[in-house]
Amino acid sequence: MEKIIISNLKMNLSLDEIKNYINVVKDIDPKRFIVCPTNIYIPYFNNELYGVGLQNISEYNNGAYTGEVSAEQAKSMNIPYTIIGHSERRNIFNETNEIVANKIAVATKNNIKVIFCIGEKIEERESLKTKEVLVEQLKALQSRENDDIIIAYEPVWAIGTSLIPSNEDIDDAIKTIKEESLKYGLKDVKVLYGGSVNLKNIKLLNETLSDGFLIGGCSLDPENMLKIVEITE
Repeated sequence: MEKIIISNLKMNLSLDEIKNYINVVKDIDPKRFIVCPTNIYIPYFNNELYGVGLQNISEYNNGAYTGEVSAEQAKSMNIPYTIIGHSERRNIFNETNEIVANKIAVATKNNIKVIFCIGEKIEERESLKTKEVLVEQLKALQSRENDDIIIAYEPVWAIGTSLIPSNEDIDDAIKTIKEESLKYGLKDVKVLYGGSVNLKNIKLLNETLSDGFLIGGCSLDPENMLKIVEITE
């Protein structure tokens, strides 16, 4: 099975860099590649063949919510994907599991495909609570209105560091996620790994049970994405 590669560009890159990015990745297999740029750059990507997604979405349909983007607006622009529950949203912007669940509900109601991020903090890992945390975060799946969900396991302590879990730990987390997802009626859900994925560790990570990768910092260089797609074929 060919793995899905998702590029989360976060709040990075100038317009000239974005134009170069699009030119470099244009030949990547569109069935395997999804890119999530800063919102203002979405129109530059939206005519490409591969998937395009928001990095975040509002829990509200519309209204006086300055700076937010709604699922209805995304649907009107034919934006097929959105990331929901990324640890930076949870930790920096204080998004709770309830808010995440609300976002999943409104996104799936509008037929936006959700890239649902979950993962444990370092203190939770050290307290052997990884499974407990994942099970709790997965309860947000109860709010969904369709099955267009991709789950990304991103241990918070690994994001933006040089640290990654062992392949065994990643596989254990993926097994937990797939087993719990079945309880919510999600069969054959794709579970990706994210957290310090780069060219140095991608061959090792490719040996895990993951269905692909959600990539942050390494994805800022489009040449890296070409190489990662080639390695994970």
